[in-house]
Amino acid sequence: MLRMGGGTFVVSPEMSIHGLESRAGIVMDGSAAEHIREAVPVIASYGDAIGIRAFARRRNLEDELNDREFLELASLFDTPYINMESAINHPCQSLADWKTLDDLDVPAAGGRFVLSWTWHPQPMPYAVPAATLHMAAMRGMDVTVLRPEGYALPDAVMDKARQAAEVSGGSLTETDDRSVGMRDSQVVYVNSWASARHYGNKHAEDKIKSAFRDWRVDESWFETAAEGCRFMHPLPVRRGVTVTDEILDGPRSVVIAEAQNRMLVQMAVLHRMLSAPQH
Repeated sequence: MLRMGGGTFVVSPEMSIHGLESRAGIVMDGSAAEHIREAVPVIASYGDAIGIRAFARRRNLEDELNDREFLELASLFDTPYINMESAINHPCQSLADWKTLDDLDVPAAGGRFVLSWTWHPQPMPYAVPAATLHMAAMRGMDVTVLRPEGYALPDAVMDKARQAAEVSGGSLTETDDRSVGMRDSQVVYVNSWASARHYGNKHAEDKIKSAFRDWRVDESWFETAAEGCRFMHPLPVRRGVTVTDEILDGPRSVVIAEAQNRMLVQMAVLHRMLSAPQH
């Protein structure tokens, strides 16, 4: 927004001088003197556009698959808004990823795209994998979800991607076999996500996850991949945990260009929003 000559301000709960309450139906007799139901509409009225970032709380899977918190926030105002990441979606990241694939001349129809789970010390949200899977399916690619036992993506996420693949002419499969999953792949997009089976229960998930410490991308992953297969990740990434330095610092990695594209596509979104006739 600043690069296009506009102004910006950031507001988050800990920045409120009054203390900001977000729980519904609460009797506000504690330290917080302001509720988001008043604060958010006022804040939105100060700008021509508003970006909302409402991270997953990783407690109630049904609420997060339905993007309950994000949609509740968005219902409080009429200002044009951008989803800057919600519990189950990250469209700005997906726009950057789509542009990155175009920049690399990776074909849409018939392109081989792998979304792979990797080990992470914390149970991670579904926003990026869900958005990435849908993006690749929308693009018409042949998509494989590569993940170990116990880490299948929720049915709602997979069903949405399958529907997109049917429309675009792409395909969607899943496997826990790295050699099979990576075969002929042109891109491997790496992320981590929580086990739906143990969602909200880190102790239970840690018990099954301990067996998958070897799900860390190194050169051996690319034995069956297409020549020149690229490595993508939305950043930040844990070196030596998610991926080796050899891959991140080598010619396969496009993570820096991918991150730079985030700003470019978000500028494009803002330009499109603010230049369109307002009704």
